[in-house]
Amino acid sequence: MVETGDPSDDGGGQRGRQNRAAQRKYKLPTEERLTRAAVHYLDRYASSLENLRNVLSRKVKRAATANGRTPDEFQDIIDRVVEKCQRAGMVDDRTYAETKLSGLRRRGRSKRQIEATLAAKGVDRNLIATVIEQDGTSELEAALTYARRRRLGPWRTGGQREERREKDMAALCRAGYPYEIARKVIDAADDGEATSAAF
Repeated sequence: MVETGDPSDDGGGQRGRQNRAAQRKYKLPTEERLTRAAVHYLDRYASSLENLRNVLSRKVKRAATANGRTPDEFQDIIDRVVEKCQRAGMVDDRTYAETKLSGLRRRGRSKRQIEATLAAKGVDRNLIATVIEQDGTSELEAALTYARRRRLGPWRTGGQREERREKDMAALCRAGYPYEIARKVIDAADDGEATSAAF
């Protein structure tokens, strides 16, 4: 028989994690600490300027609150660190937007989804429009990629294509594709016809 004890007794489980988190001492933010945090973050993730600012702001908020200070006191430090990272070429909204767009298109994401994703990361709307305008992938090509990855329409296996037609169309529309593009992709006779429709 396995014994089950109170997780708080040995520091394990959720209660133990909460206790350790409450006991953790947050150091007040300094420019050096925030610079290290920014570099560490940017080493692991691509980021927009606004996203980096948000990451650092969350870090400052935790530390300031734990030390009885207000996060606003550290706003100048955050601004200096973000500016320093930008000057060093570690973060650039245009490069970020182009890279993100390329990755999202490879996964079959629609223009609307890409706009929403980049806007959520704080990329300027005008820059988003410029980057999308320069993208060589059509919405039809992206929809075909999406349908192929999700095995919709001509890529559906198991003989349920007609029964699932409306659901497949709805999936493409929810993914941000216009009805006409969704219909063209789902109603193609086979994947060869669907692919040739894009070119």
